[in-house]
Amino acid sequence: MNPSPSKHPSESSSPAAQDLRPEQSPLGKPARYCDRYDPSLLFPLPRAPKRAEIGITGAPPFGGADLWTAYEVSWLNPRGKPQVAIAHITVPAESTHIVESKSFKLYLNSYNNTRFDDAEAVRTRLREDLSAAVWQGGPVRASVGVRLLGPEAFDAQPIHELDGLSLDRLDVECTHDTPAPELLRAAFDEQPVEETLVSHLLKSNCLVTGQPDWASVQIHYSGPQIDQEGLLRYLVSFRNHNEFHEQCVERIFMDLWTRCKPAKLTVYARYTRRGGLDINPWRSSHPAPLPANVRTARQ
Repeated sequence: MNPSPSKHPSESSSPAAQDLRPEQSPLGKPARYCDRYDPSLLFPLPRAPKRAEIGITGAPPFGGADLWTAYEVSWLNPRGKPQVAIAHITVPAESTHIVESKSFKLYLNSYNNTRFDDAEAVRTRLREDLSAAVWQGGPVRASVGVRLLGPEAFDAQPIHELDGLSLDRLDVECTHDTPAPELLRAAFDEQPVEETLVSHLLKSNCLVTGQPDWASVQIHYSGPQIDQEGLLRYLVSFRNHNEFHEQCVERIFMDLWTRCKPAKLTVYARYTRRGGLDINPWRSSHPAPLPANVRTARQ
């Protein structure tokens, strides 16, 4: 049994057919709870304006993906019995748009009382709707990846912290609470190094609501050695900064890329969940395997 017909996000009446602003999203506003399948609930936002703010006007100097985990996924089987799953969703960084997280939650809720033949039908529908949304109805050059984990797999899901040398061991004075890239320094006159650095002290605020977003961040690079104290103070300086997760990670990448001039750079952040969703952006200057979507203890 298939879900009831509904407009696809690539149709002209959907938000995906035009570029909207974050303040036009359902975020921070009362929202109607819809428990019948409705892809028009997805609210895409263009990546380009926020990238232009950090100096990206053409192709960015990175690839990567946004790794989403949805913990509240449910639908009905053909006999009306509820089914539950965890969804791992991979949104390519080269997509023209992101999906605003509250709209994603509302969209997932629209599955709650909709009957599907099986989990594969749900996975296919998720992949097609999300791919259409993040490409704004244009040609899909890289599909959104979707993996559904049923209850039989829940017990096997690991918890693992990001690997690397902890910056949080450093006793530093923190004097900035908005991004301060001038704190970043590198030893250009010394031998290059390769290292992985980690901090659990990244905090920013939602671009629309101002609510806090908490994250652990991992930075792997090769090139001039980055001053660790300056890097930690820089990461802490995001504490009162208002931007979405994806935008914060790209800002960190670009500040490190332009000021410290690494030969290779990867920035990965795992944000704590809100509304049953976590978003984990990963950006890399060079081709590399995607990290496993493994949650940290705080997630």
